[in-house]
Amino acid sequence: MHTLAHLVATVVFAFGVFAVSLYALINVGYLLLHALALLELRDNVRESRWDPPFRQFASPFYPGIGVVVPAYNEEATIAESVQSMLSLNYPELEVVVVNDGSTDRTLEQLIDTFDLESVDAEVPFEVPAEEIHDVYRSTTYEELLVVDKENGGKSDALNAGLWLTEMPLFCAVDADTIIDRDALLSLVRPFLNEPTTAVASGGVIRVANASTIEDGVVKETALPKTGLPGIQVMEYLRAFYSGRLGLNRVNGLILISGAFGLFRTDVVQEIGGYRHDTITEDFDIVVRLHRYLKEHDRTYTVDFVPEPVAWTEVPSKLRVLSRQRRRWFRGMVETIVTHRRMLFNRRYGRVGTVILPFFVAAETVGRLVEGLGYVVLPLAWYFGLLNVEFFLVFVLLTTGFGIFLSWFGVFSEVWSFNRYDSPWQILRLLWYGVLENVGYRQWRAFIAWRGLFEYLRGVETWGAMERAGFTTGDD
Repeated sequence: MHTLAHLVATVVFAFGVFAVSLYALINVGYLLLHALALLELRDNVRESRWDPPFRQFASPFYPGIGVVVPAYNEEATIAESVQSMLSLNYPELEVVVVNDGSTDRTLEQLIDTFDLESVDAEVPFEVPAEEIHDVYRSTTYEELLVVDKENGGKSDALNAGLWLTEMPLFCAVDADTIIDRDALLSLVRPFLNEPTTAVASGGVIRVANASTIEDGVVKETALPKTGLPGIQVMEYLRAFYSGRLGLNRVNGLILISGAFGLFRTDVVQEIGGYRHDTITEDFDIVVRLHRYLKEHDRTYTVDFVPEPVAWTEVPSKLRVLSRQRRRWFRGMVETIVTHRRMLFNRRYGRVGTVILPFFVAAETVGRLVEGLGYVVLPLAWYFGLLNVEFFLVFVLLTTGFGIFLSWFGVFSEVWSFNRYDSPWQILRLLWYGVLENVGYRQWRAFIAWRGLFEYLRGVETWGAMERAGFTTGDD
């Protein structure tokens, strides 16, 4: 018994030193990242005030954009989403909806709502996607193209869309996404400023739950009344207004949300399009772009623009959110393992030597260590080894610092574009920042472990995402 107690004491002490040291380093990195994010946000706010997108609308130099929308069983939101995309302010636009073998009425909704007719033309042979059954063009909106194909997954659907569009840029958009009308005018700015080097840009994703949407436009911004979607509002604010802005400051952006990203069509085709054997195609495609362009010694930029906004419906049920987050974690581990040669490799510049290693430490190892900590602490208490000072340091470095980062996201929102403008909404956001780190954060750490076990077991299922549909003015 004495030997067991001694072994447990040694393990607890070693784990405590490792965990505290790791989180101290991660938090220093986050502080630096958030400081950079403030500088980047300040510059973007100034630029948006002096250079509004509607002034540029008359420019004859806007490159054409194909909005590619993969859709699988999206009948609850597909009509509203497509209407939103057709209403976008942009000079040359094509909307390509890819029905990826839906088993519900997604295709019928599109046919009925937009008066689709079959296009009498052969599909190009070289499209790297599952069999395409039919291609439709809207008789009401000439810019709307609908592709009906065998189910092959989101990556497969994106490939079908980006190979069928003839536009020089394509915007990958989730079918449950509502885009602000001027969003593309802002998102395309990096391609106007650096036409020869810009390869990708991403915008902000916000939570649409409880907001009122009419004719594809968010008319009234509201915070969800239920706790789970509200907590995700907080997550999204911190991720976009802090993490990605900071990475953009050092040209180290490695993730553009699959719900709203703009890419050079020819460059993505050059690397073979989206991989079919990944479940987080948005993370993988950006890392592959970095890797490919660095290996070919090409000058390039991947940008994040905080002003363009897209709105998405987030899960309101814990089991659905659990499936989503486990999939995200599995995909993150898979992408890191696939591109492990980039880690600490100077050939890949700042992305390989700093950004990816920090991402692995913070988002992968850090979450797993934190989850393990919630198991070790009760064991240490049971064996009478729990040190009060260590317990307080661990809580401050995880939960306490997490609340600070969440409130930082609220500050960035209020200081910049301020979509949540009432004092009551700000107070609720601050409260959600506490809830996110007390209870939800701990749950997310255990979900990371479940995601890791699923990855090790070879689980590749996507998991169904249940949609309630957007709130309209008629509700």
